[in-house]
Amino acid sequence: MHAYARYLSSLRFRHLGVEDIIAAHARRKGSVWNTIPPRQYWRNMKRTLLVADEVAARLGSSVQVVTSAYRSPAYNARCRGAMPNSFHKQNYALDLQFHASPYTVARVARSVREEGKFRGGVGRYSGFTHIDTRGYNADW
Repeated sequence: MHAYARYLSSLRFRHLGVEDIIAAHARRKGSVWNTIPPRQYWRNMKRTLLVADEVAARLGSSVQVVTSAYRSPAYNARCRGAMPNSFHKQNYALDLQFHASPYTVARVARSVREEGKFRGGVGRYSGFTHIDTRGYNADW
């Protein structure tokens, strides 16, 4: 875990806390605990984290909570509504809460995407916003 924390720290986010990202992995669904991502997936999250940091900067607010980041296959299977091929399983996706409505967060994320800063998904839910860097645009 210390190596993963050092890797995340090296990315030098302005509005994301390394502890918040790691805390998103320390969750349990029933008897299944999530884990930090395997080392080969660490770099997959870099672009998504940079996008989230940019969204936070434009909102003038740090991320309140990272509700979900990497999900192990077993953990993902326990998440209500999770897709079997979820981009969380490949460490490309974040579910985030800001001190702003999910509608506002999604609007800002889509604006960042329209500027060509990433290609990926932006999903608006009642309590959080999903952002991923899957390589093609999708909205919901």
